[in-house]
Amino acid sequence: MNQKLTFTGIIPPLVTPLLPDFTLDSFSLEKILNHVIDAGVHGVFILGTTGESPSLQQKIKIQMIRETCKLVNHRIPVLVGITDCSMGNSLELAEMAKNYGADALVAAPPFYMNISQEDLEKYYRDLANRTELPLLLYNIPSHSKTNLNIETVIRLSTHPNILGIKDSTDSKEYLTQLSEAFRTDPDFILLMGPEERLLDALQYGFSGGVSGGANAFPEVYVKCYESFIQGKVEEAQEYQNLIWEISQELYHHVSHPSSYLKGLKECMKLSHLSGGILSPPQRSFTEEERQTFHKKFERIKSKIHKFLEE
Repeated sequence: MNQKLTFTGIIPPLVTPLLPDFTLDSFSLEKILNHVIDAGVHGVFILGTTGESPSLQQKIKIQMIRETCKLVNHRIPVLVGITDCSMGNSLELAEMAKNYGADALVAAPPFYMNISQEDLEKYYRDLANRTELPLLLYNIPSHSKTNLNIETVIRLSTHPNILGIKDSTDSKEYLTQLSEAFRTDPDFILLMGPEERLLDALQYGFSGGVSGGANAFPEVYVKCYESFIQGKVEEAQEYQNLIWEISQELYHHVSHPSSYLKGLKECMKLSHLSGGILSPPQRSFTEEERQTFHKKFERIKSKIHKFLEE
């Protein structure tokens, strides 16, 4: 088994740039990776929720792993999502991640079957036993249907190949329970998913954030984290307020379950980083929605630029 690693800071859950035929847009992938790395992010997480992993073909996922690892070229850590309802598919992605030079794996519970906590624990132990790269748990019950109970996480944390958890519950209670459970075990990595809770999580001892908005505006998230670790809490709060505004303005533009991804991918298009295409069954904004979104985007972009220049 691998010696435990550590991951800290801002780790964008990378969007998967797509061409109109829903194949991988390799040109945009290079632009996005250089954009976030140049801004000082501390790692990237591919094939997660923001990466639309469940709706991608397996061959596209493997291509995403191969090209990301090649383009990053060990400049920052690469974390690879291997969540799937099929153990075989997850293991195939884990093998590809190892072969192409990724640093760690991330897996949420299989999202179709009804699973008990006992079965879930056994599943993760089997997965961790059969993968060479270290594994992070990923709790996102809004999408997986199954919650990783705190007691289950504590038991799994003793496995030598399970190094931490990404919390995407968007629950202050779960956040505080994780913090309390691992207060005396700083080696177990805690990463926050929802960026609206980034600063809260850092103040509770989390290592960093897997923040979707860092695809488009990475400097804001990096500066929030760096201000906090430098002890400039008031400055960090100012950046967190800006992150909250990004969320409210750009992720909730329409009343739709996929409004976050619609907004984020449109941000990437307006930033000339990708074409903004979503993988079916999700779809982009209508033309009318897009026009009103553009005004919001320009306002937020202008505010960010002024803020960063001060």
